[in-house]
Amino acid sequence: LVDGRPGDTVSAQDRGLSYGDGLFETVRVIGDRAPLWSRHMARLAEGGRRLAIPVPASDVLWHEARAVTAGMAEAVVRITVTQGVGQRGYAPPAEPVPSRVVAAFPMPVLAPRLVDDGLRLRICDLRLAEQPALAGLKHLNRLEQVLARAEWSDPAVHEGLLLDVAGRAVCATMANVFAVIDGVVVTPSLTRCGVAGVARAEVLAALPAAQVRDLVLHELLSASEVFLTSSVRGILPVQAVGDKVFAPGPVARAMQRHWRGLGFPLELA
Repeated sequence: LVDGRPGDTVSAQDRGLSYGDGLFETVRVIGDRAPLWSRHMARLAEGGRRLAIPVPASDVLWHEARAVTAGMAEAVVRITVTQGVGQRGYAPPAEPVPSRVVAAFPMPVLAPRLVDDGLRLRICDLRLAEQPALAGLKHLNRLEQVLARAEWSDPAVHEGLLLDVAGRAVCATMANVFAVIDGVVVTPSLTRCGVAGVARAEVLAALPAAQVRDLVLHELLSASEVFLTSSVRGILPVQAVGDKVFAPGPVARAMQRHWRGLGFPLELA
Protein backbone atom coordinates (compact mmCIF):
# COMPACT_ATOMS: atom_id res chain seq x y z
CA LEU A 1 0.00 0.00 0.00
CA VAL A 2 1.30 3.43 -0.98
CA ASP A 3 -0.44 6.15 1.00
CA GLY A 4 -3.17 3.64 1.76
CA ARG A 5 -3.77 2.53 -1.83
CA PRO A 6 -2.55 -0.60 -3.63
CA GLY A 7 0.56 0.18 -5.65
CA ASP A 8 4.33 -0.17 -5.82
CA THR A 9 5.53 3.24 -7.04
CA VAL A 10 6.34 6.59 -5.44
CA SER A 11 7.06 9.99 -6.94
CA ALA A 12 10.51 10.54 -8.42
CA GLN A 13 10.51 13.78 -6.39
CA ASP A 14 9.95 12.05 -3.06
CA ARG A 15 12.53 13.24 -0.53
CA GLY A 16 12.99 9.71 0.75
CA LEU A 17 14.33 8.74 -2.66
CA SER A 18 16.24 11.97 -3.28
CA TYR A 19 17.85 12.46 0.12
CA GLY A 20 17.06 9.50 2.35
CA ASP A 21 14.76 11.89 4.23
CA GLY A 22 12.64 9.34 6.00
CA LEU A 23 12.31 6.49 8.46
CA PHE A 24 11.34 2.85 8.40
CA GLU A 25 10.29 0.04 10.71
CA THR A 26 10.57 -3.68 10.07
CA VAL A 27 7.85 -5.42 12.06
CA ARG A 28 7.40 -9.14 12.60
CA VAL A 29 3.71 -10.04 12.43
CA ILE A 30 2.33 -13.40 13.57
CA GLY A 31 -1.29 -13.96 12.60
CA ASP A 32 -3.15 -10.95 13.94
CA ARG A 33 -0.43 -9.93 16.40
CA ALA A 34 2.78 -7.90 16.32
CA PRO A 35 4.21 -8.40 19.83
CA LEU A 36 6.61 -5.43 19.59
CA TRP A 37 4.20 -3.07 17.81
CA SER A 38 4.14 -0.47 20.57
CA ARG A 39 7.94 -0.31 20.62
CA HIS A 40 8.05 0.11 16.85
CA MET A 41 5.50 2.92 17.01
CA ALA A 42 7.38 4.65 19.84
CA ARG A 43 10.63 4.59 17.85
CA LEU A 44 8.87 5.80 14.69
CA ALA A 45 7.30 8.68 16.63
CA GLU A 46 10.66 9.65 18.12
CA GLY A 47 12.25 9.54 14.68
CA GLY A 48 9.47 11.70 13.30
CA ARG A 49 10.01 14.21 16.08
CA ARG A 50 13.75 14.40 15.48
CA LEU A 51 13.48 14.63 11.68
CA ALA A 52 10.39 16.86 11.73
CA ILE A 53 8.34 14.34 9.77
CA PRO A 54 4.64 14.08 10.72
CA VAL A 55 4.16 10.35 11.38
CA PRO A 56 0.86 8.59 10.57
CA ALA A 57 -1.27 7.47 13.49
CA SER A 58 -0.53 4.03 14.89
CA ASP A 59 -4.06 2.78 14.21
CA VAL A 60 -3.81 3.79 10.55
CA LEU A 61 -0.53 1.90 10.17
CA TRP A 62 -1.90 -1.13 12.00
CA HIS A 63 -4.98 -1.23 9.76
CA GLU A 64 -2.71 -1.16 6.71
CA ALA A 65 -0.36 -3.75 8.19
CA ARG A 66 -3.31 -6.09 8.71
CA ALA A 67 -4.44 -5.47 5.13
CA VAL A 68 -1.10 -6.33 3.52
CA THR A 69 -0.64 -9.47 5.69
CA ALA A 70 -4.10 -10.88 4.98
CA GLY A 71 -3.81 -14.64 4.44
CA MET A 72 -0.22 -14.81 5.74
CA ALA A 73 0.39 -16.85 8.88
CA GLU A 74 3.63 -15.00 9.55
CA ALA A 75 5.16 -12.02 7.79
CA VAL A 76 7.62 -9.16 7.97
CA VAL A 77 5.97 -5.78 7.44
CA ARG A 78 8.08 -2.84 6.36
CA ILE A 79 6.64 0.58 7.12
CA THR A 80 8.39 3.45 5.33
CA VAL A 81 7.53 7.08 6.08
CA THR A 82 9.20 9.89 4.13
CA GLN A 83 9.06 13.68 4.19
CA GLY A 84 7.05 13.38 0.97
CA VAL A 85 7.38 15.23 -2.30
CA GLY A 86 9.42 18.39 -2.17
CA GLN A 87 11.10 20.91 -4.42
CA ARG A 88 14.68 20.43 -5.47
CA GLY A 89 17.15 21.35 -2.72
CA TYR A 90 17.88 20.27 0.81
CA ALA A 91 15.52 22.70 2.54
CA PRO A 92 12.58 20.70 3.91
CA PRO A 93 9.07 21.69 2.84
CA ALA A 94 7.42 24.26 5.07
CA GLU A 95 4.28 22.13 5.27
CA PRO A 96 5.33 18.52 4.62
CA VAL A 97 2.85 15.97 3.34
CA PRO A 98 4.48 12.65 4.29
CA SER A 99 4.45 9.60 2.06
CA ARG A 100 4.03 6.13 3.52
CA VAL A 101 4.55 2.65 2.13
CA VAL A 102 3.35 -0.44 4.00
CA ALA A 103 4.44 -3.75 2.48
CA ALA A 104 4.48 -7.37 3.64
CA PHE A 105 7.12 -9.99 2.90
CA PRO A 106 7.39 -13.68 3.80
CA MET A 107 9.22 -14.36 7.04
CA PRO A 108 12.83 -15.38 6.18
CA VAL A 109 13.76 -18.93 7.05
CA LEU A 110 16.24 -19.20 9.90
CA ALA A 111 18.02 -22.52 10.35
CA PRO A 112 17.26 -23.95 13.82
CA ARG A 113 20.96 -24.71 14.32
CA LEU A 114 21.71 -20.97 14.23
CA VAL A 115 19.19 -20.34 17.00
CA ASP A 116 20.71 -23.21 18.96
CA ASP A 117 24.44 -23.03 18.21
CA GLY A 118 24.81 -19.38 17.23
CA LEU A 119 26.15 -17.19 14.44
CA ARG A 120 29.63 -16.57 13.14
CA LEU A 121 30.52 -12.87 12.82
CA ARG A 122 33.30 -11.13 10.95
CA ILE A 123 34.71 -7.82 12.12
CA CYS A 124 33.86 -5.43 9.32
CA ASP A 125 36.50 -3.17 7.81
CA LEU A 126 34.00 -0.33 7.45
CA ARG A 127 33.80 2.00 10.44
CA LEU A 128 30.56 3.75 11.34
CA ALA A 129 30.73 7.54 11.21
CA GLU A 130 29.63 9.49 14.25
CA GLN A 131 26.53 11.66 13.91
CA PRO A 132 24.71 12.17 17.22
CA ALA A 133 21.82 13.97 15.49
CA LEU A 134 20.92 10.71 13.73
CA ALA A 135 22.19 8.19 16.28
CA GLY A 136 19.64 5.58 17.27
CA LEU A 137 17.24 6.36 14.42
CA LYS A 138 16.21 3.84 11.78
CA HIS A 139 16.48 6.38 8.98
CA LEU A 140 16.51 5.55 5.29
CA ASN A 141 20.23 6.05 4.67
CA ARG A 142 21.65 2.55 5.16
CA LEU A 143 24.68 2.90 2.87
CA GLU A 144 27.13 2.08 5.67
CA GLN A 145 25.33 -1.21 6.24
CA VAL A 146 25.19 -1.89 2.50
CA LEU A 147 28.94 -1.41 2.17
CA ALA A 148 29.65 -3.49 5.26
CA ARG A 149 27.46 -6.36 4.05
CA ALA A 150 29.27 -6.31 0.69
CA GLU A 151 32.53 -7.23 2.48
CA TRP A 152 31.76 -10.96 2.57
CA SER A 153 30.06 -13.66 0.55
CA ASP A 154 31.14 -16.69 2.60
CA PRO A 155 27.92 -18.50 3.65
CA ALA A 156 29.68 -19.63 6.83
CA VAL A 157 29.76 -15.99 7.99
CA HIS A 158 26.29 -14.95 9.12
CA GLU A 159 26.76 -11.35 10.28
CA GLY A 160 29.26 -8.53 10.56
CA LEU A 161 30.29 -6.65 13.68
CA LEU A 162 30.48 -2.90 13.13
CA LEU A 163 32.86 -0.64 15.04
CA ASP A 164 32.98 3.14 15.15
CA VAL A 165 35.96 5.25 14.12
CA ALA A 166 37.47 4.88 17.61
CA GLY A 167 37.28 1.08 17.52
CA ARG A 168 34.30 0.75 19.85
CA ALA A 169 31.77 -2.00 19.14
CA VAL A 170 28.41 -0.57 18.05
CA CYS A 171 26.17 -3.22 16.50
CA ALA A 172 25.91 -5.82 13.75
CA THR A 173 24.77 -4.91 10.24
CA MET A 174 21.17 -5.93 11.02
CA ALA A 175 21.11 -6.42 14.78
CA ASN A 176 22.18 -5.06 18.14
CA VAL A 177 24.83 -6.77 20.23
CA PHE A 178 24.97 -7.77 23.90
CA ALA A 179 27.89 -9.23 25.86
CA VAL A 180 28.22 -10.70 29.34
CA ILE A 181 31.41 -9.34 30.94
CA ASP A 182 32.37 -10.40 34.46
CA GLY A 183 28.77 -11.48 35.00
CA VAL A 184 27.29 -8.14 33.87
CA VAL A 185 25.18 -7.79 30.72
CA VAL A 186 26.47 -4.93 28.57
CA THR A 187 25.25 -3.41 25.31
CA PRO A 188 27.02 -0.58 23.46
CA SER A 189 25.91 3.01 23.88
CA LEU A 190 24.29 4.35 20.70
CA THR A 191 24.63 8.07 21.35
CA ARG A 192 27.11 8.57 18.47
CA CYS A 193 25.90 6.15 15.80
CA GLY A 194 23.99 2.91 15.29
CA VAL A 195 20.32 1.94 15.37
CA ALA A 196 18.50 1.48 18.67
CA GLY A 197 16.58 -1.70 17.92
CA VAL A 198 13.20 -2.52 19.43
CA ALA A 199 14.40 -6.02 20.38
CA ARG A 200 17.31 -4.34 22.15
CA ALA A 201 14.81 -2.19 24.06
CA GLU A 202 12.84 -5.30 25.02
CA VAL A 203 15.95 -7.04 26.37
CA LEU A 204 16.96 -3.94 28.33
CA ALA A 205 13.49 -3.82 29.87
CA ALA A 206 13.75 -7.51 30.79
CA LEU A 207 17.25 -7.06 32.25
CA PRO A 208 17.12 -3.82 34.26
CA ALA A 209 20.64 -4.40 35.66
CA ALA A 210 22.16 -4.39 32.17
CA GLN A 211 24.63 -1.61 31.40
CA VAL A 212 24.51 0.65 28.35
CA ARG A 213 28.03 2.01 27.83
CA ASP A 214 31.00 2.19 25.53
CA LEU A 215 32.34 -1.26 24.70
CA VAL A 216 35.77 -1.50 23.09
CA LEU A 217 36.52 -4.48 20.88
CA HIS A 218 39.02 -6.24 23.14
CA GLU A 219 36.53 -6.08 26.02
CA LEU A 220 33.81 -7.60 23.84
CA LEU A 221 36.17 -10.39 22.84
CA SER A 222 36.82 -11.15 26.52
CA ALA A 223 33.12 -11.72 27.24
CA SER A 224 31.80 -15.04 28.53
CA GLU A 225 28.93 -14.89 26.03
CA VAL A 226 27.76 -12.66 23.20
CA PHE A 227 24.35 -12.56 21.55
CA LEU A 228 22.47 -10.50 18.97
CA THR A 229 18.96 -9.09 19.08
CA SER A 230 16.73 -8.43 16.08
CA SER A 231 13.03 -7.71 15.81
CA VAL A 232 12.80 -10.16 12.90
CA ARG A 233 15.32 -12.86 13.81
CA GLY A 234 14.93 -12.70 17.58
CA ILE A 235 17.66 -13.59 20.07
CA LEU A 236 20.65 -15.30 18.48
CA PRO A 237 23.79 -16.49 20.33
CA VAL A 238 27.15 -15.67 18.79
CA GLN A 239 29.38 -18.65 18.10
CA ALA A 240 32.42 -16.68 16.97
CA VAL A 241 33.66 -13.15 16.30
CA GLY A 242 36.52 -13.51 13.88
CA ASP A 243 38.80 -16.15 15.39
CA LYS A 244 37.40 -15.80 18.92
CA VAL A 245 35.01 -18.65 19.74
CA PHE A 246 32.07 -18.37 22.13
CA ALA A 247 29.45 -20.78 23.43
CA PRO A 248 25.76 -19.97 23.92
CA GLY A 249 25.33 -18.89 27.52
CA PRO A 250 22.60 -18.71 30.14
CA VAL A 251 21.66 -15.08 29.48
CA ALA A 252 21.04 -15.69 25.78
CA ARG A 253 19.00 -18.79 26.62
CA ALA A 254 16.95 -16.84 29.17
CA MET A 255 16.28 -14.11 26.62
CA GLN A 256 15.25 -16.73 24.04
CA ARG A 257 12.70 -18.03 26.55
CA HIS A 258 11.54 -14.45 27.13
CA TRP A 259 11.21 -14.01 23.36
CA ARG A 260 9.00 -17.10 23.11
CA GLY A 261 6.94 -15.76 26.00
CA LEU A 262 6.17 -12.66 23.95
CA GLY A 263 4.58 -14.90 21.34
CA PHE A 264 7.42 -15.32 18.86
CA PRO A 265 8.19 -18.83 17.62
CA LEU A 266 11.78 -19.74 18.40
CA GLU A 267 12.82 -23.34 17.97
CA LEU A 268 15.75 -24.86 19.79
CA ALA A 269 17.36 -28.11 18.67
